[in-house]
This record gives sequence, structure tokens and C-alpha cells, in this order.
Amino acid sequence: MAALLGAVVISTRRPQELAAFYRELLGWLTVDDGPDWVRLRDPERERPGLSFQREDADVAPDWPARDDGVQMQAHLDVLVDDLDAETQRALTLGATVEGHQPSEGVRVMRDPHGHVFCLFLPGS
Repeated sequence: MAALLGAVVISTRRPQELAAFYRELLGWLTVDDGPDWVRLRDPERERPGLSFQREDADVAPDWPARDDGVQMQAHLDVLVDDLDAETQRALTLGATVEGHQPSEGVRVMRDPHGHVFCLFLPGS
């Protein structure tokens, strides 16, 4: 069998809360739901999934990066058809828009726990 990406795992102090945000943002299903671990998946396929693990020392990264700041290791890119409408929906769910926006067709945001993610239009 070839290697396949199974999931992306995000550390957070409150896995159930953060999973609820992404479940609503993506329209995904909860597969595993515990106090320290939650896994979501697309309703159309089992993998790859998105999981959230309890990490009591989790600290949100700086954006843009600073030499003396908390460095971002990864972020999620979420493809959307309508950038403005999906930005508004994400804001309603508890996200915030970052002040620094590097390019057109991309909206850098933070989830309710401070993790950076981007909404982007096809071709951006």
C-alpha cells in the first residue's frame, strides 16, 4: 500500500470546542468524540480527517511570524467559492480576520483558539 495522509491533528486546550468550530465551518461529521481527542471527517470520505488533541500548554502562533515569537508550524487552507460570504460565516462561528493579508483571493483568519487558517478562492 502506498502511504496516504490519514489526518491533520491540531493541538488545543479544548478539543471539543475547536472541533465544533471546524465541524460547522467544513460541514464535516464527528467520528471520535472524547474529552482529550476529537476526530472529524468529510461526509463523503473517511480520510483524510481532521483531529483535535488536548494540549494544555498550547499557545497560538504569531502572524506574521517574528524571530522572537511563537512560530507557526502549519495552517489549514480552506477552498471556498465566495470569499466574502465564507469570511462572514467564519466570523459568525467565532473566527477573526487577521490584519495582515498577503494577497488577493486569500483571507488569513484565526479560529476561536487562535490557530491561523486561510480561506481561499480557486486559483489563488
